[in-house]
Amino acid sequence: MGGQIGFTERDRVCVPVPLFHCFGMVLGTLGASTHGATLVLPGGNFDAGRTLAAITTERCTAVYGVPTMYMAMLEHPDLATSDLTSLRTGLIGGAPCPPDLLGSIRTRLHVSGLSTVCGMTETSPISTQTLPSDPGEVRDHSVGRPTPHVEVKIVDPATGRIVPVGTPGEQCTRGYSVMRGYWADAAATAEAISPAGWMRTGDLAVMDEHGTVRIVGRIKDVIIRGGENIYPREVEELLRSHPGVGDAHVIGVPHERYGEQVMAWVRPVEGERLDAAELTAFCTDRISRSKIPALWHFTDTFPTTASGKIQKFRMREIALDELGVAGKPAPVTV
Repeated sequence: MGGQIGFTERDRVCVPVPLFHCFGMVLGTLGASTHGATLVLPGGNFDAGRTLAAITTERCTAVYGVPTMYMAMLEHPDLATSDLTSLRTGLIGGAPCPPDLLGSIRTRLHVSGLSTVCGMTETSPISTQTLPSDPGEVRDHSVGRPTPHVEVKIVDPATGRIVPVGTPGEQCTRGYSVMRGYWADAAATAEAISPAGWMRTGDLAVMDEHGTVRIVGRIKDVIIRGGENIYPREVEELLRSHPGVGDAHVIGVPHERYGEQVMAWVRPVEGERLDAAELTAFCTDRISRSKIPALWHFTDTFPTTASGKIQKFRMREIALDELGVAGKPAPVTV
Protein backbone atom coordinates (compact mmCIF):
# COMPACT_ATOMS: atom_id res chain seq x y z
CA MET A 1 0.00 0.00 0.00
CA GLY A 2 2.66 2.53 1.03
CA GLY A 3 4.81 1.59 -1.91
CA GLN A 4 1.88 2.13 -4.25
CA ILE A 5 1.68 5.81 -3.26
CA GLY A 6 5.42 6.35 -2.93
CA PHE A 7 6.02 6.52 0.83
CA THR A 8 9.63 7.17 1.88
CA GLU A 9 11.41 8.15 5.08
CA ARG A 10 10.66 11.79 4.20
CA ASP A 11 6.91 11.34 4.57
CA ARG A 12 4.90 12.35 7.62
CA VAL A 13 1.59 10.47 7.74
CA CYS A 14 -1.38 11.89 9.65
CA VAL A 15 -3.56 9.01 10.88
CA PRO A 16 -6.79 10.22 12.54
CA VAL A 17 -8.51 6.85 12.02
CA PRO A 18 -8.64 4.73 15.21
CA LEU A 19 -5.84 2.25 15.87
CA PHE A 20 -8.30 -0.40 17.10
CA HIS A 21 -9.52 -0.65 13.49
CA CYS A 22 -7.60 -2.34 10.68
CA PHE A 23 -7.34 0.94 8.75
CA GLY A 24 -5.27 2.56 11.47
CA MET A 25 -3.63 -0.55 12.88
CA VAL A 26 -2.34 -1.96 9.57
CA LEU A 27 -2.42 0.78 6.92
CA GLY A 28 -1.47 3.36 9.53
CA THR A 29 1.26 1.89 11.71
CA LEU A 30 2.64 -0.74 9.33
CA GLY A 31 2.10 1.36 6.22
CA ALA A 32 4.28 4.10 7.67
CA SER A 33 6.87 2.07 9.56
CA THR A 34 7.71 -0.28 6.68
CA HIS A 35 8.81 2.75 4.66
CA GLY A 36 10.47 4.67 7.48
CA ALA A 37 7.82 7.38 7.46
CA THR A 38 6.83 9.38 10.55
CA LEU A 39 3.43 8.54 12.06
CA VAL A 40 1.43 11.53 13.33
CA LEU A 41 -1.53 10.78 15.62
CA PRO A 42 -3.81 13.82 16.13
CA GLY A 43 -5.61 12.31 19.15
CA GLY A 44 -7.28 9.33 20.73
CA ASN A 45 -10.51 9.85 18.81
CA PHE A 46 -11.25 11.66 15.58
CA ASP A 47 -11.65 15.40 15.72
CA ALA A 48 -11.61 17.39 12.48
CA GLY A 49 -10.12 20.50 14.08
CA ARG A 50 -7.29 18.56 15.75
CA THR A 51 -6.58 16.75 12.49
CA LEU A 52 -6.29 20.00 10.53
CA ALA A 53 -4.05 21.44 13.25
CA ALA A 54 -1.80 18.36 13.25
CA ILE A 55 -1.36 18.50 9.47
CA THR A 56 -0.49 22.19 9.67
CA THR A 57 1.87 21.98 12.65
CA GLU A 58 3.62 18.75 11.71
CA ARG A 59 3.75 19.52 7.98
CA CYS A 60 2.21 16.17 7.12
CA THR A 61 2.61 14.88 3.59
CA ALA A 62 -0.19 12.29 3.78
CA VAL A 63 -3.51 11.89 5.56
CA TYR A 64 -5.93 8.99 6.03
CA GLY A 65 -9.67 8.92 6.55
CA VAL A 66 -13.08 7.47 5.81
CA PRO A 67 -15.48 9.67 3.79
CA THR A 68 -17.27 11.06 6.86
CA MET A 69 -13.93 12.22 8.31
CA TYR A 70 -12.94 14.01 5.13
CA MET A 71 -16.39 15.64 5.00
CA ALA A 72 -15.93 16.87 8.56
CA MET A 73 -12.56 18.41 7.69
CA LEU A 74 -13.97 20.10 4.58
CA GLU A 75 -16.85 21.56 6.59
CA HIS A 76 -14.79 22.63 9.64
CA PRO A 77 -14.42 26.40 10.18
CA ASP A 78 -10.67 26.00 10.81
CA LEU A 79 -10.11 24.82 7.24
CA ALA A 80 -9.89 28.42 6.01
CA THR A 81 -6.92 29.17 8.29
CA SER A 82 -5.16 25.80 8.03
CA ASP A 83 -2.03 25.42 5.91
CA LEU A 84 -2.37 22.05 4.19
CA THR A 85 0.02 22.71 1.33
CA SER A 86 2.48 20.12 2.65
CA LEU A 87 0.04 17.31 1.77
CA ARG A 88 0.69 15.35 -1.40
CA THR A 89 -1.11 12.03 -0.94
CA GLY A 90 -3.45 10.08 1.31
CA LEU A 91 -5.84 7.18 1.60
CA ILE A 92 -9.62 7.04 1.66
CA GLY A 93 -11.62 3.89 2.29
CA GLY A 94 -14.14 2.20 4.53
CA ALA A 95 -17.19 3.28 2.54
CA PRO A 96 -18.20 4.33 -0.99
CA CYS A 97 -17.05 7.84 -1.83
CA PRO A 98 -18.80 10.09 -4.37
CA PRO A 99 -16.64 11.66 -7.11
CA ASP A 100 -17.45 15.21 -5.96
CA LEU A 101 -16.03 14.49 -2.52
CA LEU A 102 -12.87 12.97 -4.03
CA GLY A 103 -12.46 16.13 -6.09
CA SER A 104 -12.87 18.38 -3.06
CA ILE A 105 -10.29 16.39 -1.09
CA ARG A 106 -7.77 16.76 -3.92
CA THR A 107 -8.32 20.48 -4.42
CA ARG A 108 -9.44 21.98 -1.11
CA LEU A 109 -7.34 19.70 1.12
CA HIS A 110 -4.43 19.62 -1.35
CA VAL A 111 -4.32 15.79 -1.43
CA SER A 112 -3.60 15.62 -5.16
CA GLY A 113 -2.31 12.05 -4.95
CA LEU A 114 -5.34 10.67 -3.09
CA SER A 115 -5.68 6.88 -3.33
CA THR A 116 -8.89 4.92 -2.78
CA VAL A 117 -8.45 1.59 -0.99
CA CYS A 118 -11.02 -1.16 -0.60
CA GLY A 119 -11.13 -4.36 1.41
CA MET A 120 -12.15 -5.72 4.78
CA THR A 121 -10.59 -6.61 8.11
CA GLU A 122 -10.52 -10.27 7.04
CA THR A 123 -8.23 -9.35 4.12
CA SER A 124 -5.78 -7.38 6.26
CA PRO A 125 -7.44 -5.06 5.08
CA ILE A 126 -7.16 -4.02 1.40
CA SER A 127 -7.56 -5.95 -1.83
CA THR A 128 -7.73 -3.17 -4.41
CA GLN A 129 -6.28 0.33 -4.67
CA THR A 130 -6.27 3.24 -7.10
CA LEU A 131 -2.94 4.86 -7.92
CA PRO A 132 -2.09 8.56 -8.27
CA SER A 133 -1.03 7.78 -11.85
CA ASP A 134 -4.40 6.25 -12.81
CA PRO A 135 -6.66 8.09 -15.28
CA GLY A 136 -9.29 10.34 -13.73
CA GLU A 137 -12.12 7.98 -14.63
CA VAL A 138 -10.44 5.17 -12.66
CA ARG A 139 -9.63 7.37 -9.67
CA ASP A 140 -13.14 8.86 -9.47
CA HIS A 141 -15.35 5.89 -10.27
CA SER A 142 -13.57 2.74 -9.12
CA VAL A 143 -11.61 1.17 -6.27
CA GLY A 144 -8.69 0.38 -8.55
CA ARG A 145 -7.02 -2.90 -9.35
CA PRO A 146 -5.86 -5.77 -7.11
CA THR A 147 -2.83 -4.97 -4.98
CA PRO A 148 0.44 -6.91 -5.56
CA HIS A 149 0.23 -10.66 -4.86
CA VAL A 150 -3.56 -10.54 -4.41
CA GLU A 151 -6.19 -12.05 -6.73
CA VAL A 152 -9.73 -10.80 -7.23
CA LYS A 153 -12.61 -12.40 -9.10
CA ILE A 154 -16.28 -11.49 -9.57
CA VAL A 155 -18.71 -14.40 -9.24
CA ASP A 156 -22.40 -15.20 -9.31
CA PRO A 157 -23.30 -15.29 -5.58
CA ALA A 158 -25.64 -18.23 -6.14
CA THR A 159 -23.37 -20.48 -8.21
CA GLY A 160 -19.85 -19.24 -7.46
CA ARG A 161 -19.06 -19.11 -11.17
CA ILE A 162 -17.08 -16.19 -12.59
CA VAL A 163 -19.36 -13.73 -14.38
CA PRO A 164 -18.54 -12.05 -17.71
CA VAL A 165 -16.57 -8.80 -17.77
CA GLY A 166 -18.84 -5.88 -16.95
CA THR A 167 -21.40 -8.01 -15.12
CA PRO A 168 -22.22 -7.36 -11.44
CA GLY A 169 -21.41 -10.14 -8.99
CA GLU A 170 -19.83 -10.82 -5.62
CA GLN A 171 -16.19 -9.84 -5.25
CA CYS A 172 -13.96 -12.62 -3.91
CA THR A 173 -10.34 -12.18 -2.83
CA ARG A 174 -7.45 -14.63 -2.51
CA GLY A 175 -3.85 -14.11 -1.42
CA TYR A 176 -1.38 -13.83 1.43
CA SER A 177 -3.53 -11.19 3.15
CA VAL A 178 -6.64 -13.34 3.61
CA MET A 179 -7.15 -14.41 7.23
CA ARG A 180 -6.80 -18.05 8.29
CA GLY A 181 -10.29 -18.07 9.78
CA TYR A 182 -12.66 -16.83 12.46
CA TRP A 183 -11.50 -17.69 15.95
CA ALA A 184 -13.02 -20.96 17.17
CA ASP A 185 -15.77 -20.82 14.52
CA ALA A 186 -15.17 -23.39 11.82
CA ALA A 187 -18.69 -23.05 10.40
CA ALA A 188 -18.38 -19.30 9.85
CA THR A 189 -14.93 -19.77 8.35
CA ALA A 190 -16.19 -22.39 5.90
CA GLU A 191 -19.03 -20.10 4.86
CA ALA A 192 -16.69 -17.17 4.23
CA ILE A 193 -13.62 -18.88 2.72
CA SER A 194 -13.72 -21.54 0.00
CA PRO A 195 -11.47 -24.64 0.11
CA ALA A 196 -9.41 -22.94 -2.62
CA GLY A 197 -8.80 -19.92 -0.36
CA TRP A 198 -11.25 -17.43 -1.87
CA MET A 199 -12.72 -14.97 0.66
CA ARG A 200 -16.30 -13.88 0.00
CA THR A 201 -16.46 -10.13 0.62
CA GLY A 202 -20.19 -9.48 0.37
CA ASP A 203 -19.46 -6.60 -2.01
CA LEU A 204 -21.33 -6.37 -5.31
CA ALA A 205 -18.77 -5.35 -7.89
CA VAL A 206 -18.05 -5.08 -11.60
CA MET A 207 -14.63 -5.72 -13.17
CA ASP A 208 -13.63 -4.34 -16.57
CA GLU A 209 -11.27 -5.79 -19.15
CA HIS A 210 -8.30 -4.06 -17.48
CA GLY A 211 -8.98 -5.62 -14.07
CA THR A 212 -10.32 -2.38 -12.60
CA VAL A 213 -13.00 -2.99 -9.98
CA ARG A 214 -16.05 -0.82 -9.34
CA ILE A 215 -18.20 -1.42 -6.26
CA VAL A 216 -21.92 -1.15 -6.99
CA GLY A 217 -23.26 -2.08 -3.56
CA ARG A 218 -23.45 -4.62 -0.77
CA ILE A 219 -25.35 -7.84 -1.28
CA LYS A 220 -27.19 -7.35 2.03
CA ASP A 221 -28.07 -3.75 1.10
CA VAL A 222 -29.74 -4.53 -2.24
CA ILE A 223 -33.38 -3.45 -2.17
CA ILE A 224 -35.77 -5.88 -3.85
CA ARG A 225 -38.85 -3.89 -4.81
CA GLY A 226 -41.52 -5.83 -6.65
CA GLY A 227 -38.93 -8.31 -7.88
CA GLU A 228 -36.56 -5.58 -9.14
CA ASN A 229 -33.07 -5.25 -7.67
CA ILE A 230 -32.29 -1.65 -6.70
CA TYR A 231 -28.71 -0.75 -5.79
CA PRO A 232 -28.66 2.04 -3.16
CA ARG A 233 -25.39 3.51 -4.39
CA GLU A 234 -26.94 4.60 -7.70
CA VAL A 235 -29.65 6.54 -5.88
CA GLU A 236 -27.20 7.93 -3.31
CA GLU A 237 -24.87 9.31 -5.98
CA LEU A 238 -27.77 11.02 -7.73
CA LEU A 239 -28.98 12.64 -4.50
CA ARG A 240 -25.47 13.83 -3.63
CA SER A 241 -25.35 15.66 -6.96
CA HIS A 242 -28.15 17.97 -5.73
CA PRO A 243 -26.50 21.26 -4.62
CA GLY A 244 -28.48 21.32 -1.36
CA VAL A 245 -27.58 17.79 -0.28
CA GLY A 246 -24.56 17.36 1.98
CA ASP A 247 -24.80 13.58 2.11
CA ALA A 248 -27.37 10.86 1.48
CA HIS A 249 -27.80 7.16 2.29
CA VAL A 250 -30.49 4.84 0.97
CA ILE A 251 -32.06 1.81 2.65
CA GLY A 252 -34.96 -0.55 2.04
CA VAL A 253 -37.95 -0.76 4.40
CA PRO A 254 -40.82 -3.29 4.35
CA HIS A 255 -43.85 -2.71 2.13
CA GLU A 256 -46.92 -4.95 1.98
CA ARG A 257 -47.33 -4.73 -1.80
CA TYR A 258 -43.78 -4.47 -3.13
CA GLY A 259 -41.93 -6.38 -0.42
CA GLU A 260 -39.54 -3.45 0.09
CA GLN A 261 -39.69 0.27 -0.55
CA VAL A 262 -36.88 2.78 -1.06
CA MET A 263 -36.13 5.23 1.76
CA ALA A 264 -33.52 8.00 1.68
CA TRP A 265 -31.80 9.57 4.66
CA VAL A 266 -30.59 13.03 3.67
CA ARG A 267 -28.32 15.53 5.40
CA PRO A 268 -28.86 18.99 3.88
CA VAL A 269 -25.97 21.37 3.35
CA GLU A 270 -25.75 23.69 6.35
CA GLY A 271 -28.28 26.49 5.96
CA GLU A 272 -30.28 24.71 3.25
CA ARG A 273 -33.91 23.66 3.62
CA LEU A 274 -35.01 20.61 1.64
CA ASP A 275 -38.27 18.73 1.40
CA ALA A 276 -39.47 15.48 -0.10
CA ALA A 277 -41.29 17.13 -3.00
CA GLU A 278 -38.18 18.99 -4.17
CA LEU A 279 -35.96 15.92 -4.07
CA THR A 280 -38.58 13.71 -5.69
CA ALA A 281 -38.84 16.20 -8.54
CA PHE A 282 -35.04 16.26 -8.81
CA CYS A 283 -34.92 12.47 -9.18
CA THR A 284 -37.74 12.33 -11.72
CA ASP A 285 -36.47 11.61 -15.26
CA ARG A 286 -32.96 11.03 -13.90
CA ILE A 287 -33.60 7.50 -12.63
CA SER A 288 -36.44 5.08 -13.14
CA ARG A 289 -39.58 5.78 -11.12
CA SER A 290 -39.21 2.58 -9.06
CA LYS A 291 -35.84 3.77 -7.73
CA ILE A 292 -37.07 7.18 -6.55
CA PRO A 293 -37.32 7.14 -2.74
CA ALA A 294 -40.89 6.88 -1.50
CA LEU A 295 -39.85 7.84 2.04
CA TRP A 296 -37.53 10.63 3.17
CA HIS A 297 -35.76 11.20 6.48
CA PHE A 298 -33.93 14.52 6.95
CA THR A 299 -31.20 14.56 9.56
CA ASP A 300 -28.09 16.41 10.75
CA THR A 301 -26.18 13.20 11.52
CA PHE A 302 -26.11 9.55 10.55
CA PRO A 303 -25.55 6.61 12.90
CA THR A 304 -21.91 5.51 12.60
CA THR A 305 -19.47 3.09 14.14
CA ALA A 306 -16.61 4.32 16.33
CA SER A 307 -14.42 4.19 13.21
CA GLY A 308 -16.76 6.48 11.27
CA LYS A 309 -18.55 3.94 9.06
CA ILE A 310 -22.23 4.47 8.33
CA GLN A 311 -24.53 1.95 10.05
CA LYS A 312 -27.37 1.24 7.65
CA PHE A 313 -28.82 -1.44 9.92
CA ARG A 314 -29.35 1.24 12.58
CA MET A 315 -31.04 3.50 10.03
CA ARG A 316 -33.39 0.64 9.21
CA GLU A 317 -34.12 -0.01 12.90
CA ILE A 318 -34.86 3.68 13.48
CA ALA A 319 -37.03 3.84 10.35
CA LEU A 320 -39.04 0.78 11.37
CA ASP A 321 -39.59 2.27 14.81
CA GLU A 322 -40.73 5.59 13.32
CA LEU A 323 -43.05 3.83 10.88
CA GLY A 324 -44.42 1.57 13.59
CA VAL A 325 -43.31 -1.53 11.71
CA ALA A 326 -42.42 -4.42 13.98
CA GLY A 327 -40.09 -6.13 11.55
CA LYS A 328 -42.85 -7.17 9.13
CA PRO A 329 -44.28 -5.71 5.91
CA ALA A 330 -46.73 -2.87 6.50
CA PRO A 331 -48.21 -0.09 4.39
CA VAL A 332 -45.96 2.93 3.93
CA THR A 333 -46.63 6.02 1.85
CA VAL A 334 -44.75 9.03 0.56
